[in-house]
Amino acid sequence: MSGGDKLDFEIRPNPAPVSAADRAALLANPGFGRVFTDHMVTIRYADGKGWYDARVEARAPIPMDPAAAVLHYAQEIFEGLKAYRTGDGGVTLFRPEANAARFVASARRLAMPELPPATFVESLRQLVEIDRDWVPEDDDGSLYLRPFMFASEVFLGVRPANEYLYAVIASPAGAYFTGGVKPITVWVSPDYTRAAPGGTGAAKCGGNYAASLVAQAEAIEAGCDQVVFLDAVERRFVDELGGMNVFFVYDDNTLVTPPLTGTILPGITRDAVLTLAAESGHRVAERPVSFADWQADAASGRLREVFACGTAAVITPIGGVRFPDGEFLVGGGEPGRFTMALRQQLVDIQRGRAEDRHGWVQRVL
Repeated sequence: MSGGDKLDFEIRPNPAPVSAADRAALLANPGFGRVFTDHMVTIRYADGKGWYDARVEARAPIPMDPAAAVLHYAQEIFEGLKAYRTGDGGVTLFRPEANAARFVASARRLAMPELPPATFVESLRQLVEIDRDWVPEDDDGSLYLRPFMFASEVFLGVRPANEYLYAVIASPAGAYFTGGVKPITVWVSPDYTRAAPGGTGAAKCGGNYAASLVAQAEAIEAGCDQVVFLDAVERRFVDELGGMNVFFVYDDNTLVTPPLTGTILPGITRDAVLTLAAESGHRVAERPVSFADWQADAASGRLREVFACGTAAVITPIGGVRFPDGEFLVGGGEPGRFTMALRQQLVDIQRGRAEDRHGWVQRVL
């Protein structure tokens, strides 16, 4: 398949899908990432052949040779986005073309083939259509979609693989916060960094997350919910959380987030926040924020709110900050007014309850 060719999907319905009664029981409390739908999408790639064998089929284990390249050299990328049930029973996606573009950028950084964005979006639509009954109908639920790709060629040798498998799986998700949105406490890692200039920080690859796990475990041990990484060069400036971008709200109506300099993942939610904040009259800026300034501005009251954002939690207020030498609160540890208003605005757009002035919402059913 060349970049402009249309790829047809072969549909192979699961011969033994989960029963309606069992599905309803699972959807009553799906949690996050524990329950999966009946089907998956797979597409193969080979050098000289391109993309081929696109299928929608029963979700099942993926056969893998012990010498599959991904197991040894970690050529793997992924994305994450959600399908939402609308008030009229339809289903929408939020900015899937942005995820498609980031998937291409991640593939390019890891020397992997680039899946055409139209094929990426179509693969999502195909899976949502066949597993439509798995999209939760409650206001807080959604169907989390996980597209991913890895090197499947069987060989040992440090070079880009010649064969790859792209797949999409889906997992119904309940409310991220039980009992309402609560401010989280974060741990500022003194020893570990997430990414360095010239590395893979801007790519959504598994290796970035593997490298963050020891720091996240350190955060949990310190009684925190998430880890915050500082820059790898000076260990002064805030980069991002283990899985979310971070924003600072000041008393002069300014919203600041660290700049995309190659070490930070360009979040889809991050971009939407910048757009919506500017429209609401806030001055938005992408500039470095040092941890020392974070602490000083919180103490003086100049810093009013801090929040993190990402696909899973949308927008999450940060109320407390801990580090080896102490801890401090932001905004008294309470959710900020702007943070919560922005979160509601974004959720309403995603779920079709508010006007979508930017064409972000794509209806698939």
